[in-house]
Amino acid sequence: MDATLDYIDDFAHFITASPSSYHAAAEAARRLTAAGFTRLSESDAWSGAAGGSFVVRDGAVIAWVQPPEAGPTTPFRVLGAHTDSPGFKLKPKPTIGAQGWLQAGVEVYGGPLLNSWLDRELELAGRLVTKDGTEHLVRTGPFLRIPQLAVHLDREVNNGLVLDRQRHLTPVFGVGDLADADVVAHLAGLAGVRAADVAGFDILTADTQPPAAFGLDNMLFAAGRMDNLSSVHAGLCALIAASVDPSAGSISVLAAFDHEELGSQSRSGASGPLLDDVLTRLAAGLGASVSERLQAYAESWCLSSDAGHAVHPNYSERHDPSNRPILGGGPLLKINGNQRYATDAVGAALWARTCDQVGVEYQEFVSSNNVPCGSTIGPLTATRLGIRTVDVGLALLSMHSARELCHVNDPAMLSRAIGGFFAPEF
Repeated sequence: MDATLDYIDDFAHFITASPSSYHAAAEAARRLTAAGFTRLSESDAWSGAAGGSFVVRDGAVIAWVQPPEAGPTTPFRVLGAHTDSPGFKLKPKPTIGAQGWLQAGVEVYGGPLLNSWLDRELELAGRLVTKDGTEHLVRTGPFLRIPQLAVHLDREVNNGLVLDRQRHLTPVFGVGDLADADVVAHLAGLAGVRAADVAGFDILTADTQPPAAFGLDNMLFAAGRMDNLSSVHAGLCALIAASVDPSAGSISVLAAFDHEELGSQSRSGASGPLLDDVLTRLAAGLGASVSERLQAYAESWCLSSDAGHAVHPNYSERHDPSNRPILGGGPLLKINGNQRYATDAVGAALWARTCDQVGVEYQEFVSSNNVPCGSTIGPLTATRLGIRTVDVGLALLSMHSARELCHVNDPAMLSRAIGGFFAPEF
């Protein structure tokens, strides 16, 4: 139990340090560096040396542990996850206002549960890029709020809330004269740069309420961005542990992509070339020919780890009647007959062996036939690289809410299972 509590406390710190995908990549980089990993630049030649290394591309990070015995056909064990979460993104002209209010112009990012973002203290977080091309991470702390209309002014609101994405979701950050307010200047001041030098920005919103354990025996855990920082953190912890005693049979890789919530089609997304670029360079560093690299891919595996749904007690009819994962029941094996998840029978057997090895119980998840199934980076990775892929993840309630819910035991169990995947005993 002490180890589980230590894990959830560290997970909470990781979430707090990661209000945006850029912050998540930076926090992962900080932890990897502290653990002795070497940061590489994509524009430099790589030596192909054994040990732990990583690269950061925008809001994505790829890290790996190469054992000394690795050769041209050594397979890869890849844990795939994503650093971004649904919310709102700052528009190019972000300082607006009406009726004496100062407001920030935002657009919806991904598919957030919109009503969950109302009446919360939000922060702005992400990166500013100055004219010389330098990136500056920045976060405001509590700064914004999307105020809901009072029930007195909409007596029917409890019979059905309808939110217009353009009119109703513009946050306020103050009152006064627009001429005296500038969101970009405020961000620039926090970053220690001149507003006139800011040439571009990627700034998103994040809920500022701290993660918390609560409920009977503090068995429940609530936080923002667990979809999918839960998998990034679990994979990061497992990879750092694997670096102490790397498996001689494979090269362990953490691939934390950006832009999954938008469909992954970007240079730092799973549909982009990032993972293939890194694996190709690692294989080349080991002297692999094209044929030998494909031999390595044929024996490689990818765990696509992303959050899934636990059965909701108030909406049980929305779930499959026979497959009903619960919080605290362990990580999910995600299955879909239409390949929205990449799991097949061979992958299910690998996951079963992996969980048996580390003593972790797991649960199967499949959608109700009446509810369309989401997807993950799993099918994208399998399609791009031909690597056998299994979809797994943490069971949540309130997915895509500003504040999601899990069991305190499940994140640590997911990380243990990933550790078994990186160092198989079978």
